[in-house]
Amino acid sequence: TAGAKKEFLKKKYLDHFEVSLKEKAERNQANTRLIALIAEHFKVSVNKVRIINGHKHPSKLLVVEE
Repeated sequence: TAGAKKEFLKKKYLDHFEVSLKEKAERNQANTRLIALIAEHFKVSVNKVRIINGHKHPSKLLVVEE
């Protein structure tokens, strides 16, 4: 969820997360923050996280490299 009042990252299933971001879904702000949150969660650099599918959709597919 982009543009939310509170920011959180909650694990739903084995490989599914529910994420709420303060950044708006404009000018790639929310996607950039999403990548930063996922990188922080998995303790990798932001260069290791990529959005594979769903750049302009609320549901996204990401890959995290080791």
